[in-house]
Amino acid sequence: MTAPLTPVPRDALSSTPRSAMETLQAVVLAMPMARTLGLRFVHAEPGRVEVEIPVSEAFSFRPGQLQATAVFAVADFAAVAAAGSVLPPGWTNATVDTTLKIVAPAQGECLRARGRVVDAGRLLTVCAADVWAVDAAGQERLCATLLATARNIDLGATRPPQG
Repeated sequence: MTAPLTPVPRDALSSTPRSAMETLQAVVLAMPMARTLGLRFVHAEPGRVEVEIPVSEAFSFRPGQLQATAVFAVADFAAVAAAGSVLPPGWTNATVDTTLKIVAPAQGECLRARGRVVDAGRLLTVCAADVWAVDAAGQERLCATLLATARNIDLGATRPPQG
């Protein structure tokens, strides 16, 4: 059974003129999980998104090391936001499949995830993200990589009644 789509907050898609990247950021940052993690956008352009989350004890596996759930979340946000960045106006997307490989501990000051589009189609977009643990000196160490598939959804499409 598919979970219902969460409506996009009215102010995220208001009539106030915004760039596509500003709209993308507003939609992502309207998600409670993004806010809970302290997610912030570092960079966004069509096909590429970079986001960060702070290393927080609340999401730690042990002191100073984030648990895999937080690593997955930042990777998923980066990859699927990158996929969303190439959609036409009036479309959104949702994760339908992922594979996460953790290659090193998620330790440091923050995690930085760089998402990118691998192949964009009308119905599905394959996307990926690498997650880097960033220390106090700004040095990065690869800690995970994610491959995902996002379902592209036309918000203007009408569906026949079910039943």
